[in-house]
Amino acid sequence: MNTKILVVDDDPDIRNLISVYLENEGIKTVQAEYAVDALKLLSTEDVDLVILDVMMPQMSGIEACMKIREERHMPIIMLSAKSEDMDKIQGLASGADDYLTKPFNPLELTARVKSQLRRYRRYNGGAERNQSTMEIGNLTVDTGTRQVFAGEKEIRLTPKEFAILELLARNRGKVLSVSQIYEGVWKEAFFKSDNTVMVHITNIREKIEEDPKRPVYIKTVWGVGYKL
Repeated sequence: MNTKILVVDDDPDIRNLISVYLENEGIKTVQAEYAVDALKLLSTEDVDLVILDVMMPQMSGIEACMKIREERHMPIIMLSAKSEDMDKIQGLASGADDYLTKPFNPLELTARVKSQLRRYRRYNGGAERNQSTMEIGNLTVDTGTRQVFAGEKEIRLTPKEFAILELLARNRGKVLSVSQIYEGVWKEAFFKSDNTVMVHITNIREKIEEDPKRPVYIKTVWGVGYKL
């Protein structure tokens, strides 16, 4: 699933900075200089989240946020040079989901974007978006963004670790043999003496389990394989 973010700011340097950081995370961006341009863009583009500057000529971010909220429910993150509490309250009251004061750390903004997207997809995304999210207890596997969360904490997995966890999640409750896991992830024939899968399972448990020696999520079925 492709994620697309609309970045709205009359400062091209800020728009480009945000776009560079988001696109480095595999998130596509589109840009608008003014709020009026953003509203026109939203009528033609399928956008997952809006980053919206408050102080803009012609139409303020507050006004634009209220107009967006009349028809759309995607997350909106507001940016403003104003740091007073009342400014934040006004921004959130207009329908924004989050508020960040300039100057901001682009890494923090990126983290907030991911958090808002995950919450939206989990609770408000509809059936189409929820197809990319699998929940097992407190564990969330998002195949669209290739992210894994234990509660609110993001778990960093390698591509192979994620592929194993995704395979187990898609076959939740079923026991998969070591050879099935290996061939499903590595796409090549399995050799009986190969302990690659076991090593990767151990590494995944170290990351997702509170007590890896007493796993809650990935269970070993002795003599057969593993199941989630």
